[in-house]
Amino acid sequence: MNIKQQDDDVKTVSLSSRPWAATMIIVGGVIALILGIGLSVSFGAADIKFITVWEAVFHNNPDLTQHQIIQELRLPRVLGAAMVGASFAVAGAIMQGMTRNPLADSGLLGLNAGAGFALALCFAFFPGLPFLFLILYSFLGAGLGSGLVYGIGSMVRGGLTPLRLVLAGAAVSALLLALSEGIALYFHIGQDLAFWYAGGIAGTNWLQLKIMFPWVLAAVFGAIILSRSITMLSLGDELAKGLGLRSGTVKLAGTIIVLILAGAAVSVVGAVGFVGLIIPHLTRKLVGVDYRLIIPCSAVLGALLVVCADLAARMVNPPYETPLGALVALIGVPFFLYISRKEGRGL
Repeated sequence: MNIKQQDDDVKTVSLSSRPWAATMIIVGGVIALILGIGLSVSFGAADIKFITVWEAVFHNNPDLTQHQIIQELRLPRVLGAAMVGASFAVAGAIMQGMTRNPLADSGLLGLNAGAGFALALCFAFFPGLPFLFLILYSFLGAGLGSGLVYGIGSMVRGGLTPLRLVLAGAAVSALLLALSEGIALYFHIGQDLAFWYAGGIAGTNWLQLKIMFPWVLAAVFGAIILSRSITMLSLGDELAKGLGLRSGTVKLAGTIIVLILAGAAVSVVGAVGFVGLIIPHLTRKLVGVDYRLIIPCSAVLGALLVVCADLAARMVNPPYETPLGALVALIGVPFFLYISRKEGRGL
């Protein structure tokens, strides 16, 4: 690729970017997220008025039952949903940018199943393990899943393609899920794993959030730092090298960030897929192809999606809860089929 072509590609990125749209999404998304958090805290098996929510947050009285419900159950749950949504969305954006694969998502490429397999091993052989170690083992499990997927996908002639990655991801996810279920049956931990299979925020507590928050914050901050380099990678390795980018180093750093985000999210919410597929695509349509805009916007929209989905999960069939993963899949599966059909010629 000559220098003129490289300059044209870089100019195309600049011209197709829409900073004004990104600003509107971030500002509007944060406002909508705050409103969504307020609604999510208010509605549930016991409906609570907004004024009570305000008093519980800023003037908490531990002697009042409604304040206890808000502080100990609903606030950590909804804040966990926001962190999980941001984690999945940013992880998906990084994966799609680095691999130039429109179908890249932590759920489709084996990361979620790998993290779930690691959790099954922890429950079977290390019961009562502190949550910090569960997160660490989730990181390792996510790495195992992604390594198997990329290894299997690279074994055939022609190298990796989006379709081969998805097929390898489906095979590896099925294998790891079967192993997890076998462990659950043999060690009688099926009830412990059922929550992670279905996907849900219920049971999230402040200790989990305190452990998870620094990991997620550091990973999202690292993603923002890498965003310019990921934009170059999304244009192709040849162009990135021509611009002096150390693509191997960037890919390694990006992979570590993805493993941290996916591992932390799965350790809290379980097997929730498609967030990292839907949000980056939607964001690119709105703000262009510059990942300096895509990543922060994806974080906001991903948080908003999971918070709203969790609220819907409690309102579909009260007082029972619909699995969060099922609700997101209702949106994600048609979207996946649409993207597969749209990108079919390149698969």
